[in-house]
Amino acid sequence: MMQPSPSDQPGIVLLATNTTYDLATLRIMLAPHGLQVEQVRRGDEALALVAGGRVVMALLDVTLAGSARLELCQRIHAGGARPVFLLSGAPTADEHERAFEAGACAYLPLSFPSEDVAEKILLQLKRIAPAPVSDLPTMATLEVNYHHMLSGSPDAILLMQRGSNRVLDVNRRTRTLFGMTETELIQTDLPALCPPLQPDGRPSAAVFAAYIEQVMAGDVQVFELAVLHSSGRQVACELRMVPLTTPEHRLMHVRIVDVSSRKLAEQLRDGKNQVLEMIARGAPLNETLERLTLLIESQAPPVLCTVMLVAPDGVTLLSAAGPSLPAEYLATIHGMSAGPVGGSCGTAIHRRETVVVSDILNDPLWAPYRDIALRYGLRACWAMPILLDQGTVLGSFAMYYREPRSPTEDDRRLIKAATHLAGIAIASTRREAELVRHREHLEELVHARTAELQHAKEEAEHANEELTTVLDNLGQTQEELVRRDKLAALGALVAGVAHELNTPIGNCLTMAGSMAERTAGLKRDMEGGLRRSVLESYLQQAADADQVVLRNLNRAAALVASFRRIAVDSASSPRSRFVLGDLVAQQLQATQAAVQQRGLELVEEIEHWIELDSYPGPLAQALDNLIDNCIVHGFDGRDGGSIMIRAQDAGNGEIVVTVADDGVGIPAANLARIYDPFFTTRLGAGGSGLGLYITHNIVTGVLGGRIEAVSTPGLGSSFTMRLPRVAPL
Repeated sequence: MMQPSPSDQPGIVLLATNTTYDLATLRIMLAPHGLQVEQVRRGDEALALVAGGRVVMALLDVTLAGSARLELCQRIHAGGARPVFLLSGAPTADEHERAFEAGACAYLPLSFPSEDVAEKILLQLKRIAPAPVSDLPTMATLEVNYHHMLSGSPDAILLMQRGSNRVLDVNRRTRTLFGMTETELIQTDLPALCPPLQPDGRPSAAVFAAYIEQVMAGDVQVFELAVLHSSGRQVACELRMVPLTTPEHRLMHVRIVDVSSRKLAEQLRDGKNQVLEMIARGAPLNETLERLTLLIESQAPPVLCTVMLVAPDGVTLLSAAGPSLPAEYLATIHGMSAGPVGGSCGTAIHRRETVVVSDILNDPLWAPYRDIALRYGLRACWAMPILLDQGTVLGSFAMYYREPRSPTEDDRRLIKAATHLAGIAIASTRREAELVRHREHLEELVHARTAELQHAKEEAEHANEELTTVLDNLGQTQEELVRRDKLAALGALVAGVAHELNTPIGNCLTMAGSMAERTAGLKRDMEGGLRRSVLESYLQQAADADQVVLRNLNRAAALVASFRRIAVDSASSPRSRFVLGDLVAQQLQATQAAVQQRGLELVEEIEHWIELDSYPGPLAQALDNLIDNCIVHGFDGRDGGSIMIRAQDAGNGEIVVTVADDGVGIPAANLARIYDPFFTTRLGAGGSGLGLYITHNIVTGVLGGRIEAVSTPGLGSSFTMRLPRVAPL
């Protein structure tokens, strides 16, 4: 490979285009040959750069080249006989012809791979020599077009001749891996692409030869080898080799995988484990922190790391670790103070957040310590506080560099991991110190605690005695309250019964008294002679009185029957398995006449396959009461409307039955009292106030469920019964 002649300034390859281009790859490939790439986006900028005298070649987008004659190409080419490559987003034969007429050396599509463009530039400028013609096998002599088959592979792949180890063909990923052109690579051999010595100190040529022997013997196909990038950086790789043999050639297929990231991750994982092991076995804190700083430095060379601890005063910083920094520098910063302008570490501790100083020379945070840092060649410093919790700072972890730079995402993840481990180590050491102090005073603490416990025990025993007395009194009070509640409930029930029965019985007594007086008058009339008209009047009055007495006695009998239903229980109701849909259908048939008489519509939405093991009689009575409540109260003073009965399986062992109407609704003031016995809004108009009370007792008692009511005045009411599929025994 030809090397560029030394010069004070590298030559410039001018790229003039408005479109996005892979500049990074082009710069990497050209930099080892003393060439730098500069991009401009206008024709006048291109001519100005050419006038500077350093442009050795130009890549010109035809969209910036002027009219059909491509004047800009001619002017750049004429300004010093510089070669010009024309790039086109949509190449055509006519444009190709005009490009060469304008003096272009090559006419390429804009999508042409950057690696191939770099190779053409180096060949055009004679920075590399063309591959010599030799008797080595070429792609034309192979049975398979190996180059086209592997050119698009995502892995770095090359074809090598066994024996000479000469490289015969490479794909794009191989060129990127080594930072070299295809022409450069096929003029060398694979061992020459490795550093002289492997990381373990063995010569690369000997290691490679030994691996080749093992591969040919069938012992291994995969092995690790460090290779060399054109920039001089070593890359840890994994090579997979497969021998290929044809009648004319002895070849080797080589697949190269960059495992640098994996190696670093493994080293970081193993290093973390070693640090945690040191923490677990109680190693001295300074040794643990030094091991941690060396681990982080090995992950991101040439970083230099330090750990500072916060003194008990919360302000003074003490140097705890910094094995790669000069001892004089660590001694100088030992004892510095945290504050708003305290370098990277002091400021990070003061702010309790990460502080990034990319250039110490120009950052005001380092004003008090700038001369110290520059004296030891330090130009960048990033620091992260080590926190025990949001209010406690243990110290800081810092990463120094000898040149200005900003952290990458990998750097941020690394310093975060380091700070976490440092926090564990410092907190563990502090806890161990606290344990030592506690051991020294353990006997005193035990005695004090024992006395406290003894005192607490005595107080607890005294409190227990008082609590026992209170519980006894509370039990007696509870029994008294229950007895009073029962008496109050019985009194309310008796009062309600008396009130409800008083009206019909009183009517009967009044009518009986009136008829008694009229009967006595009839007897007196009979003594003086009874007229026919008087007898007829008496008989009419007696018939009217019979109707009044009979009607009131029937009403009293109905009230007594409803009172008996208040105490309904499962003992008087047969239990069975039944289909809910059949029960509801029978109930709706019985109430259909009353519904139609009021001009209402009865809507049913029942999952008829639902089966219950419960009490059908009480359930039918509850449904009847709810439907009757809708008819009597829901549509009081309103004509027309609908009553909806809906039932569905809730999926949790419960059946949800809803009776809803779109009637007048229940006022909010009455909604909380609807289940109270004898509460009715139709007092004296046929309402006893027991329907919803009985329904509530049935649902919560016999059926073992619960009932909920929701109502909006003017929009209707909804009663929802949540019943277990299997009623309690």
